[in-house]
Amino acid sequence: MKIGEFAPTFTSVKLRACIFLSLVVTFFAMNAEETGSRTTVGGGCFWCVDAVYQTVPGILRVTSGYAGGNVANPTYEQVCTGRTGHAEVVQVEFDPAKISYRQVIDLFWQAHDPTTPNRQGADVGPQYRSIILYENEAEKTAAESSKLEAQAHFKDPIVTEIVPLKTFYPAEKYHQDFYNKNPSYPYSEAVIRPKLEKFEKAVREKGPS
Repeated sequence: MKIGEFAPTFTSVKLRACIFLSLVVTFFAMNAEETGSRTTVGGGCFWCVDAVYQTVPGILRVTSGYAGGNVANPTYEQVCTGRTGHAEVVQVEFDPAKISYRQVIDLFWQAHDPTTPNRQGADVGPQYRSIILYENEAEKTAAESSKLEAQAHFKDPIVTEIVPLKTFYPAEKYHQDFYNKNPSYPYSEAVIRPKLEKFEKAVREKGPS
């Protein structure tokens, strides 16, 4: 075979190989999991966590609700019994151009005490447990990495659960944006406001991440 006859065949093989590799790369790029633009976390009474995240630049919406349990469409009264398996949580929607999933999770450790099992202050029960509910493996990895780094700032072990989100159930309307609508409520003055001030102070001292 002459060189002139072989060259086109060799070129064709190279071209097909390049096209194949390009398709493979595109396939994996399209199917690679990325962190989304929302997260669901629980750290005690959802009124507190809601108030904290609403002060963070880049947060678009915070919805109080229930997750992590096995009762469909639970009511507040049911969750308060501690027998539904659900935790009081907030679903935080954010602008990824202004704040990342990892940054939202990093702030979570400053929004509550993650070392007290089934408890935040005077609020006691499994519904007040510390929990992060992820929606894909990328979020799971980010949450676990954040938790590992956060441990260095706590004397006691972090007990936060990191589990997949099955279903998020929004809480009753009167729970939404509770602190901003009820700043003079006794719980707001005694619990939420001091926690909010502590959070803002911790963020200022830490500086931009």
